[in-house]
Amino acid sequence: MTEKRTGGKIGIIGGSALYSMKGLEITDSRKVYTPFGEPSDEMVSGRLGGREVLFMPRHMRNHSLLPTEINFRANIYAFKVMGADSILSVSAVGSLKEEIRPMDVVLVDQFIDRTNQGRSTTFFGDGLVAHIAFAEPVCVCLKETVYRSNRGLDVKIHDGGTYVNMEGPAFSTKAESFLYKSWGADVIGMTNIQEARLSREAGICYATIGLVTDYDSWNPASGVDTVSGDMVLANLKKNAYTAGEMVLNTVNNMPDERACGCKDALRDAIFTEKASVPRETFERLGPIIEGFI
Repeated sequence: MTEKRTGGKIGIIGGSALYSMKGLEITDSRKVYTPFGEPSDEMVSGRLGGREVLFMPRHMRNHSLLPTEINFRANIYAFKVMGADSILSVSAVGSLKEEIRPMDVVLVDQFIDRTNQGRSTTFFGDGLVAHIAFAEPVCVCLKETVYRSNRGLDVKIHDGGTYVNMEGPAFSTKAESFLYKSWGADVIGMTNIQEARLSREAGICYATIGLVTDYDSWNPASGVDTVSGDMVLANLKKNAYTAGEMVLNTVNNMPDERACGCKDALRDAIFTEKASVPRETFERLGPIIEGFI
């Protein structure tokens, strides 16, 4: 089945540099209150390339939130209730392969979760059980739109890659970095697995635009022995233009219909009978579970 995007907005999660994206017309900025607490920042509404978009900086606009302090549930819930049916995640990543160089872009299609599970990665619980299928953790159609829309850019785009989601906030030890390389993983970061899982539960298409900033800790041939904050920030600034161009190109080429199955992720995924769900839980999850229980 396909779904008209009438009213469907395109969500963007990234750094505060995206506030200055070429062509972004900001029309509103407001706090969104959720039953899971406060999101990272105000939700910015606007238009980009003639399309309605929503934008939120995941680390707050002055980058004051650690990855472990981000309220992922509140962020994705806010996008859901504000009308987003897709989310483009713009994220800094470290490379685990020689051929994936700093300033390249990786369109992630798989994740390995190495967090300690202290972060909330599901809307469910408190009397309501659901198990989504997550073999393909990003929206294949949305990722393809990103790739197809940006093949003309003067940047190396790797179409696919496995993202190791580490705990942070410290960067990897060399032993950890070599371990992840031995698994065949491509890039490493600290934030995207939570966003991907929650987006799938919420029926929102999700794709990661991974901006490579460094070689993590494994590659002394890169000219440095280890990744540092200064290095990441410097390359993030260089990558800001690429990020803005990629988002704009993707938004301009977003189809009018969703042909994927993301919107139906909860179909047959909820295991709890409606009569058994506590009223408070049912009401809290109303925007997520409507039509599926």
